Amino acid sequence: MNRLKCTGMLLVFILATTFGFAQDPVIQTKYTADPAPMVYNDTVFLYTTHDEDDAEGFKMLDWLLYTSTDMVNWTDHGAVASLKSFSWVTRDNGAWAEQVFERNGKFYMYCPIHGNGIGVLVADSPYGPFKDPLNKPLVWQKEHWEDIDPTVFVDDDGQAYMYWGNPNVYYVKLNEDMISCSGDVVKLEKNPEHYQEGPWVYKRNGHYYMAFASTCCPEGIGYAMSDKATGPWTTQGYIMRPTDRSRGNHPGIIDYKGNSYVFGLNYDILRIETPHHKERRSVSVAQMHYRPDGTIEEVPYWKDTKLEQIETFNPYRRVEAETMAWGYGLKTGSFEKGGLYVTDIDNGEYLCVRGVDFGKTGAKTFSVSAACVEKDGTIEIRLDGVDGQIVGNVGISPTGSLDVYELMSSKVKDAKGVHDLYLCFKGEKGKKLFDLDYWEFK
Repeated sequence: MNRLKCTGMLLVFILATTFGFAQDPVIQTKYTADPAPMVYNDTVFLYTTHDEDDAEGFKMLDWLLYTSTDMVNWTDHGAVASLKSFSWVTRDNGAWAEQVFERNGKFYMYCPIHGNGIGVLVADSPYGPFKDPLNKPLVWQKEHWEDIDPTVFVDDDGQAYMYWGNPNVYYVKLNEDMISCSGDVVKLEKNPEHYQEGPWVYKRNGHYYMAFASTCCPEGIGYAMSDKATGPWTTQGYIMRPTDRSRGNHPGIIDYKGNSYVFGLNYDILRIETPHHKERRSVSVAQMHYRPDGTIEEVPYWKDTKLEQIETFNPYRRVEAETMAWGYGLKTGSFEKGGLYVTDIDNGEYLCVRGVDFGKTGAKTFSVSAACVEKDGTIEIRLDGVDGQIVGNVGISPTGSLDVYELMSSKVKDAKGVHDLYLCFKGEKGKKLFDLDYWEFK
């Protein structure tokens, strides 16, 4: 493990054991930005952009997907689309903030290609594969580079709209097919006050909302309201006030299982590793509350909020190893034939799944699918902390290749009730220990 990673892991350990996690940010195995949450079939589908690990400025090549049903444990599904999904795109960078919208059983991904307009991809499943039905941009105002950050909304009368833009706000009506425009592009006569970019438009209880990255820099999340989808928009204030603890922001807002949530971004994972600015961002989420008149109460900065788990986690099933509430230092890789695995596992690192319900009788065994080349390693199964009660130990034996996975098991004792589960990884220091595909309690 390199010195930078060791320093970061020490800081994370101190934060975890001293204060507990406020679930900030929600993804730690990759740099994610520009959250675009969508609720479908009782699940939150969180689409994000992706800052590469070596990014200095914006280095963005693909779009990622994560899912959750409890708002704290997220499953990584990898890249669901990339710049290569568009045959007409020749740029090797610029996969900026997208949004996915479901209509009539189809899933439409609206993707800005920085400097090349906004394209659209379509899939029969929220997991993809997403394909380009047009082989050209949906919108491209070639006289400027303002065609970024699209958001899509369908009004009660069935009329669809797409909004976008920096530093100006544009919108266009979409036809029911969601891949063609009805009429001309319209530029708002007056932007909402402090508008920068990243509009997110939706309707709730008769009110039209436009949230956006506001003020610069640093950016907060502002919002405006209207009584029509086309405006005019009246600025109401901040959902999250700008703070010197961040720099950029980008909103995504949903209602889910009786609660309202605002997603945004920050540089908090980067700050674990370095005080120097680089475009390596991370997505966070906080609960949000509306007043009786429809205006929104201000949300504190991400680190000053605590995200509550809204249902317990069932461990008695196959659980993909890339499902976690916290896993800083770990990475996820993709199998050639599909699916993901957890890799880059070092001695002293761990994976946390929050709110695991082992039931009254408790778990008896734990099994994990692992691949290992180096010397034997161990997974300590702990409850409620990296130094919590050990309820089992799984020895990970060499399988001969990282392409060969075998199921390895351990007896489990005293795992009853609801606990945070910690899989703590032990082995020879300085060596990559093993890769993990999935695990299961019985």
